[in-house]
Amino acid sequence: MIAATPHPTPRQAFLGGLLLAIVGAVFFSAKAIVAKLMYRYHVDAVMVITLRMVFSFPMFAAVALWKARTQPPLGRGDGWRIVVLGLMGYYLSSFLDFLGLQYISAGLERLILFLTPSFVMLIAFFFFKRKFGWIEWAALLVSYFGTVLVLQHDLHVGGSDVILGSALVLGSAFSYSIYLISSGELVRRVGAVRLVAYAMCVSSVACVIQFFVLRAPADLLTQVAPVYQLSLFNAVFCTVLPVFLTMVAVARIGAPTAAQAGLVGPVSTLFMGAVLLDEPITALQLVGTALVLAGMWLLSRKKR
Repeated sequence: MIAATPHPTPRQAFLGGLLLAIVGAVFFSAKAIVAKLMYRYHVDAVMVITLRMVFSFPMFAAVALWKARTQPPLGRGDGWRIVVLGLMGYYLSSFLDFLGLQYISAGLERLILFLTPSFVMLIAFFFFKRKFGWIEWAALLVSYFGTVLVLQHDLHVGGSDVILGSALVLGSAFSYSIYLISSGELVRRVGAVRLVAYAMCVSSVACVIQFFVLRAPADLLTQVAPVYQLSLFNAVFCTVLPVFLTMVAVARIGAPTAAQAGLVGPVSTLFMGAVLLDEPITALQLVGTALVLAGMWLLSRKKR
C-alpha cells in the first residue's frame, strides 16, 4: 500500500508562497541590471524594450490563447479596457523605466520604483477619497525622505543627468500605479492571469510598432550575440517567470503579504549592481538594506 503524501501545514504553505514572492521580486528587479549590461553594447531603450517583448511575446500569447479557449468571452468594453491598461501599465511604464536607466544607477531606479505603492495611496486619497491613518502617512514621508537622501547622493556622482533619469523612472512608477488602481474591478471579472497575458500581448505589439516607427527593421537583426542572450534572459527570467511566480504567491499568501515580500527587490538590485555593474554601496544604502532585511525576517515569522 502506497503511503499518502502528507499535506503541507499552513505555515509550510505560507513560507512556500513567501519564497515564491521573494524569488519573483529578485528576478523582476534584475531587469534593471540586464538593461544596464545591454547598454554597454551601445543599444538604446527602444532596442532593449523591443527585444524584451519580442522574446516574451510567444509565452504570453500562449497563455492568452489558452485562456481565450477555456474561459468565456470578454464582456462589453473589457477588451478596450485591457488595451488601455496594457499600454499604460506595461508599455509606457517599461519604456520610461528603460529610458531612465540610461542616466541613473540600477539601485536608484529600483528605489524610485519602490515608491509605486505610495502613488497608489495618493491617488486613492485624492481621487477616491479613501482615508488613511497616521502610520500610512508616516511611512510615506519616511520613504520619500529616504529617496531624497539617496537621490542627493547620486547627484554628486552622476550630475544633472540623474535628475532626468529619476524623472523618467518616477513617471514609470506613476504610470504603473495608475494601472494598478484601475485594474482592480477588471481583475475580478477577467482574472489576474488572463488580464496580464492579454495586457502583455498588447504591450508587445505596441513595442514592435514603436520600433518600426523609430528604427530601421534591419537593426533588429544586426545586434551582437550578447545583446540577444541578455534579451532572452530578460524576457524569460525578468518578465515572464516573475509575473507568474508572483501570481502563485498572491494566491497562497495574499496580495498584501506578497507586496511586502517585494521589499527584497531594492536590496537584491543594490547587491547585483555592486557585483555586476561596479556600482558603489554607500552607508546610507546599507542602513536601508538592514531595515529591509529586518522587515523580511519579521514577515517570515508571520502566521497565516
